[in-house]
Amino acid sequence: MPPPDYAGYRFPSDVIQRAVWMYLRFTLSYRDVEDLLTERGLEVSYETIRRWVNVFGPIIARRLRARRPAPHRCWHLDEMFVRIAGKPMYLWRAVDAEGEVLEALVQARRDAAAARKLMRKLLRKQGIAPITWVTDKCPAYGAALRDLRLDGIPHLRAKRLNNRAESSHVPARRRERKLQRFKSAASAQRFLSMHAATYNTFNVCRHLTTAATHRRFRAEAFATWGHRKVFPPVHLSPDKARTWSPGDGDRLSRRRRAVPLQAVR
Repeated sequence: MPPPDYAGYRFPSDVIQRAVWMYLRFTLSYRDVEDLLTERGLEVSYETIRRWVNVFGPIIARRLRARRPAPHRCWHLDEMFVRIAGKPMYLWRAVDAEGEVLEALVQARRDAAAARKLMRKLLRKQGIAPITWVTDKCPAYGAALRDLRLDGIPHLRAKRLNNRAESSHVPARRRERKLQRFKSAASAQRFLSMHAATYNTFNVCRHLTTAATHRRFRAEAFATWGHRKVFPPVHLSPDKARTWSPGDGDRLSRRRRAVPLQAVR
């Protein structure tokens, strides 16, 4: 897959990638990212950051998804209610047993047709079928499996078995509150797809790993995203020129620098 083309843009590619990463990785608004870049000596409008996210976010998300390993074969499906532009909508989500977000789909209904569309898209994108389906007791899932002739695969619907999918809605709810609700179904679908790819890359279960292992996983995630430095040197105009030191404005720079990428590979 070809890398994003940053030709013709005023700012270097490292600055654009940094702004897109900040917006997708953390619960920030465009104005928050603008303030963080201004603190680092970069005068960028929040509208410019919004255009960067809309242009380069989907490209980066596709590259991240292409580099992900095969998911766990136990898939959890769930749906949650969202209100978009004053209309009730449903966000259908599929995750594997390890919390990897496999698919997020915004639809207007909560019926067998919507569940069938989610499953078809999920199977087409992953290219494999799961060994176990885990859902809640919504009858739409069973009807969709029968329509797709997948009812031979074990389908579990016991109480609390689908907590993995229920917990995966929390980051989306957090971003929904920060955005003051989604403005349209298309923009919600676009953002959730980008956010899921970034979340999968940087979601490290820190409570299950040691500090050294966590630093290695984090360095590997940054290498996958494409960051070559913690804060790369930025040269704009003579009155705004500034050379970044590794420890300038970043408490974790020494820890990141202490883990060479050769050790990760």
